[in-house]
Amino acid sequence: MGLTYLEGEIKGPKGRRHLRFLVDSGASYSLLPERAWKAIGLRPKRTMKFSLADGTTIERGVTECLISLHEGEAHSPVILGTAGDEALLGAVTLEVLGLVLNPFNRTLQPMRAMLA
Repeated sequence: MGLTYLEGEIKGPKGRRHLRFLVDSGASYSLLPERAWKAIGLRPKRTMKFSLADGTTIERGVTECLISLHEGEAHSPVILGTAGDEALLGAVTLEVLGLVLNPFNRTLQPMRAMLA
């Protein structure tokens, strides 16, 4: 099992921030480290509970921001992380961008969209 990282940028009301995202197609939402989302002026719009892989439940703020990758950019919901959290790129963001993670070569590819 390999890990895939992508360079990207997040944009908010107070500016932009470059991030290195771990692509986690098993995570629903993308997650932003605390220092990054505070630096660009994001604020939580609501809170949600999330289950971690070990069964632990946590509660985090959620908002949205513009995420830019080499493959494109789009507004996406994001989890507002706490100190020590790593930037994750989740399935919802990938889908909004029209991308899928190829599990064989660990690269992002355009998804086949269906209008049915």
